[in-house]
Amino acid sequence: MNKLTLSLLALLAPGIGLHAQTTDSTTTPTAFQKIAPTLWVLPAAAITYGAVSLHSDGLEDLNEHVKWEVSQEHPHNKLHIDNYLQWSPAVAVYALNAFGVKGKHDFVDRSLIYGMSTVIMASTVFATKDLTHEWRPDHSDQYSFPSGHTATAFAAAEFMRKEYADQSIWYGVAGYAAATATGYLRLYNNKHWLSDVVAGAGVGILSTDLAYWLYPKVKRLIGEKPQLARSMALPYYNNGSVGLSFVHQL
Repeated sequence: MNKLTLSLLALLAPGIGLHAQTTDSTTTPTAFQKIAPTLWVLPAAAITYGAVSLHSDGLEDLNEHVKWEVSQEHPHNKLHIDNYLQWSPAVAVYALNAFGVKGKHDFVDRSLIYGMSTVIMASTVFATKDLTHEWRPDHSDQYSFPSGHTATAFAAAEFMRKEYADQSIWYGVAGYAAATATGYLRLYNNKHWLSDVVAGAGVGILSTDLAYWLYPKVKRLIGEKPQLARSMALPYYNNGSVGLSFVHQL
């Protein structure tokens, strides 16, 4: 693994240690009302970096340098595993619960939280892509900024981290590792610039943090939590399109 890859991993795994050291007391409404500002700093910085890169010659040069080293210096076939890897942390949350490793919330609560996170993330990504019209590195279209795959992956990774923060830090590490791999593959496949991936990571993390903060407020507005079926559909964003994913409680 070269120095560039190591630097990228450092950029794309923002705050696992910081998040882990901050108490995630999200099991009570009172704790939900108080959110540590430090949880917002790193994802906000990642989004800011991406936004500044749109008008910075220096950061654009860095984008070109990373593109050359990762996707062009050594020609290779594209990999499509990122289309599936982006969902793996969220799938793991439901799989772990199905096998008896319980997270912080039951099926209904965690599904609604993840659904809110996905809606926030997808609407932000879609609106920003439509506003910026940034060309992809391969010039396939003008929907490069930010990376939707990366945003999806980091939203899911933060979802996994929050659900299992009280169990072990390694659940969060695994989720963020999968998300970081997704971001790297977007560069490897020449579909995104480094700034797209960094901004996407920030959007994903922030979307999930915001969902966890908003959910108890929404619950108080609607009263008792709604009774959901054992199966439900969740919205998703993928490569410029919005759709629904299906979740079933075994």
